[in-house]
Amino acid sequence: MAKQTYDESSIRVLRKLEPIQLRPGMYTRTTDPTHMVVEAIDNAVDEAMAGYAKNIEVTLYRDGSVAVKDDGRGIPVGMHAEEKVPTVQVVFQVIHSGGKFAKNDADSSYKFTGGLHGVGVSVTNALSSRLEVEVKRDGSEHRIVFAEGEVIEPLTVIGSCGARNTGTSLRIWPNPKYFDSPALQRSELEHLLRAKAMLLPGVRVLLNSETASGFDVREWVFEGGVRQYLDQMIAEDEPIAPSFCGEKYLTASETFSDGEGLQWALAWVEGGGGGESYVNLIPTPGGGTHEAGLRDVVFNSVRTFAEQHGLMQRNVKLAAEDVWARLRFVLALRMVDPSFSGQTKEKLSSREALKLVGAIMKDPLDLWLNDHVQDATRIAEQAIKNALARGKTLKAVERKKGSGVAVMPGKLTDSELTGIDAELFLVEGDSAGGSAKAGRDKETQAILPLRGKGMNSWEVEQSQILANQEIHNIAVSLAIDPHHIDSDIDMRSLRYGKIIILSDADDDGSHIQALLLTLFFRHFPKLIAQGHVYIAQPPLFRVDVPAQGKSKSPRKLYALDAGELDALEARLRQEGIREGAWSISRFKGLGEMDAIQLWETTLCPDTRRLVQVSLGDMARATGTFDTLMGKAHASARKELITAHGNEVEADI
Repeated sequence: MAKQTYDESSIRVLRKLEPIQLRPGMYTRTTDPTHMVVEAIDNAVDEAMAGYAKNIEVTLYRDGSVAVKDDGRGIPVGMHAEEKVPTVQVVFQVIHSGGKFAKNDADSSYKFTGGLHGVGVSVTNALSSRLEVEVKRDGSEHRIVFAEGEVIEPLTVIGSCGARNTGTSLRIWPNPKYFDSPALQRSELEHLLRAKAMLLPGVRVLLNSETASGFDVREWVFEGGVRQYLDQMIAEDEPIAPSFCGEKYLTASETFSDGEGLQWALAWVEGGGGGESYVNLIPTPGGGTHEAGLRDVVFNSVRTFAEQHGLMQRNVKLAAEDVWARLRFVLALRMVDPSFSGQTKEKLSSREALKLVGAIMKDPLDLWLNDHVQDATRIAEQAIKNALARGKTLKAVERKKGSGVAVMPGKLTDSELTGIDAELFLVEGDSAGGSAKAGRDKETQAILPLRGKGMNSWEVEQSQILANQEIHNIAVSLAIDPHHIDSDIDMRSLRYGKIIILSDADDDGSHIQALLLTLFFRHFPKLIAQGHVYIAQPPLFRVDVPAQGKSKSPRKLYALDAGELDALEARLRQEGIREGAWSISRFKGLGEMDAIQLWETTLCPDTRRLVQVSLGDMARATGTFDTLMGKAHASARKELITAHGNEVEADI
């Protein structure tokens, strides 16, 4: 191995926008520039949500550039006290900057926004070959121009305007070198702008598209808000019952901040279910904790109504999916400090959202169901019908086994339900297994503790594989026999939709993962091919944050690794929390977590992190497994370790 110099010159400090340009995929979607343009649109939307803008206009030009214009207050242009440059320049050139950090302050410029980290328009600037900014503010019109993130035309006054004529206008030329495709997703942009108009009743949203003969113009104004939007969503469906719509925002308490709340619109239809959710007007196509809160409220309210009105049938047990299957919904949450999974904000991870949705919606939904008994009865009867159909499907699968009901392993703590919605956790050690049993969702989550590291099954004959007790327990729990990728095996007997490997975040845990992946790849490959195998990612660190005044209760935050811990601490500093006020704990293993912690971090479907395992290139994967796990490949394994050993982050 060639020796590499490691000295003071090896340490590089990334300046200004270099981190974004070096790793754009950490900050935005890089398949196309749509998301980086949306970051600019969201700034205009935040002005409208704060009540200062009534018009938002987006223009798509034939040269690939995009203009975003609003009539809000205009970005401040005065000299920034700390940076000693115009504030508008700071906003576009400094990653963590903006008017959205002091959200709990009474005079905060923005109380509700999609994020607080201030990377939005700095990402837009960093990934643009050219960015022109014009600001109308304080009776003057100002202009500044950037290229590749650097100022090429300093801020100047280019004209005058009326004192009430304010706003910000951007023209963006996305830099194609950062994206797989330079073309924006037109349909995605249209849907987003239409949704923004729906969530901002009375605000006029325009989309202009330049053509060879002029401009095509689309305009959206929703005076009726979410109710009008839902009516359009379900226009081609036959409703089971009238829609249930509402809006409520809270005053400050020990649990919630002033103004937090939600809008909702629900309708049960004859067709399939589904809906859209938003947080501070940011769309969350990945769902998250706010949708989980809605799901819980709807399920519990409909189940309670059915029980109280004598609608339940003997031996029928409702599941959340039975109630949720025919529901169309729009959910718009407002939170002071939302947390998302990733910079693209596609999934909400704030645990407080579960409580917020429940606190606001439970009583109104219970009241609506009991005020509309005939309609609520139809909703409950449809859910019961779904439960009966699900039960028949499960019984059909059991009959096809031919040998009756298998005797499950004694160590298996089974779930109440089986099938596509059920999950089996293969847990490292009895200690962690005990916490997992206590903290799981008994309805859908099963736990099978594993003892030790298990057997390397790569070179074991398939006819002999079940002689190993641990592997036998896994196979019986799954109700799937060992097979080859081209075997004609009936996968309908699979008892769980997800098989989740849950091991410690250390070298031993990685070894256990490797052994189990070897087992599934070699002897149960269809489980991987059909997307049933996952790896859980438990956090290494817990951060305890004390209460901040009367408006914020104590918080427990979790970080996957040291990098996330650094980012989390930086976020706490930006919130104004005193350095050292929080405490950090490092988990040595899953066994150190109690049931509540394990549920919050690793078991809860809305806050956990899972990595789905896929087969990829079979020939290449087989060769890699052979090198890593085959007894006859010690020399090749040594060469691999020699070549790539320095890339491993060992837990020493």
